[in-house]
Amino acid sequence: MNRQSKLAIGSFLSISMLFTSSVSVLASEAPTAAPAAKKPGDKTLRINLVIDPPTLDPALADDSTSGAIARAAFDGLTRIGKDGKVHNSVAEKVDVSPDLKTYTFHLRSSQWSNGDPVTAYDFEYAWKRVVDPRTAANYAYMMYAIKNAEQASRGEVKLDEVGVKALDDRTLQVTLEQPTPYFLELTAFHTYFPVNKKVVEANPKWAGEVKTLVGNGPFKVEAWAHRDKLTLVKNQKYWDKDAVKLDRIEGAMIEDENVEMSMFEDGLLDWAGQPLGNLPQDVIPVLKKEGKLITQPFAGVYWYKFNTEQAPFNNAKIRKAFSYAINRQAVIDKAALNNPLPATAVVPLTMTLKDGGYFKDNDTETAKKLLAEGMKELGISKLPPITVSYNTSESHKKIAEAIRDQWKQALGVEVKLESTEWKVYLENMHTGNYQIGRLGWLGDFNDPINYLEMFESKTGGNNDTRWENQKYQELLKQSATEADAEKRKKLLTDAEAILMDEMPVMPIYFYSDAFVKKEYVKDYVIDGLNYIDWKWTSVE
Repeated sequence: MNRQSKLAIGSFLSISMLFTSSVSVLASEAPTAAPAAKKPGDKTLRINLVIDPPTLDPALADDSTSGAIARAAFDGLTRIGKDGKVHNSVAEKVDVSPDLKTYTFHLRSSQWSNGDPVTAYDFEYAWKRVVDPRTAANYAYMMYAIKNAEQASRGEVKLDEVGVKALDDRTLQVTLEQPTPYFLELTAFHTYFPVNKKVVEANPKWAGEVKTLVGNGPFKVEAWAHRDKLTLVKNQKYWDKDAVKLDRIEGAMIEDENVEMSMFEDGLLDWAGQPLGNLPQDVIPVLKKEGKLITQPFAGVYWYKFNTEQAPFNNAKIRKAFSYAINRQAVIDKAALNNPLPATAVVPLTMTLKDGGYFKDNDTETAKKLLAEGMKELGISKLPPITVSYNTSESHKKIAEAIRDQWKQALGVEVKLESTEWKVYLENMHTGNYQIGRLGWLGDFNDPINYLEMFESKTGGNNDTRWENQKYQELLKQSATEADAEKRKKLLTDAEAILMDEMPVMPIYFYSDAFVKKEYVKDYVIDGLNYIDWKWTSVE
């Protein structure tokens, strides 16, 4: 999902639909074919894809369904493992220069599903194709860490000048614009997957049909009845085929969440709910009470931003008072949100820097004390009118109403709520025409810097708070060149501590998935960006 889409993310009531709505399937056109009942010893996973994947081309996949199937049918230089960490995959070995700007990938022997060898030239071709303006890849910006990639995407330099070069069949050298300690996290993202040049150039529609789709991943597409069903089978030519436990994955395309849940209860699906499907809102409390609901956080946060150049929120103590006075779980419950988790930090739980966060939630006594101290520092005895702004949405309204009521009860503050349509709202936020405004952020990559860097400069494109701090800037700068993972984490933790001490942004909740699965479904991987990987999954 591109950055603008991330900014538009509303509440968890709508998050899963935003992920899976690139292609709409009318309920009246829902497929009639249903998965067969499961037989003992059958190593088939039955899931609901909801929609027909718009494309299985890794360069063009920008929705969760296409991304999930691409991760099954393709493999990158690195892959997120069962432990949530980055591991070598097609790359057998990686050498990194001392300045962290040159990566040399040594590829293992592997094959495409048609028997062709996978080479470093395939990666070079694939990555340059992503930033080629003619490809029009929505995720081209994921390549911008590479030297000249951004300039190439704008047509300012030739593709030959992009810092990706195959030195031979098994060696790929990559030059970065600047040190990027999380680069190996990026290479696990599906936009970085290779494609077979011969196949791509032979047919522009190669990624839309089974007979022309060639991948190098743990599975291959065996059948694809568009808008009905997609079947994956184990790829016997995959380099790590012994790690693949499933024989088949059968993906239905059922848009109706009630039908999805019924099929799960009837034993026709092994999984229902996110990250690909949806659970009916009315069954979530029941499943939770019965202990059947599974929740898993991913890299997303819903927050309120303060305009730190406008009184009274030019005072850090007053900003913290408003944040501490919120009972986040009560907000979640009152707004009937779909199982998010209260947030007392800005960096999500998938990449958390400090367990437990940086402040106590619903700390009204400290909030009252800070408010009094802040008002004294500003020389005021009464707060000016306070306005909370949000883009038009019933869920945003419910959240704002819950927070307004809590502030009135805890701090005696009168708050006006202001709703504006999205385009006008975003313009107001970017131009500083607000006091407190809601936004959200879904990670582009699962690293804390993706959240912390947006507050580095008061002139940054997404820093609507107008806050900046010199020490904070120094810590982020040091983290960019720190090769030691633990030392880098300490620098970023210290930076987040400053951010939360000055509170230009007030975290409300972290997004999380909600789903149910059969007990026998094990060893699935849902990465920090909310993409699911079935490479290691078993149904025994």
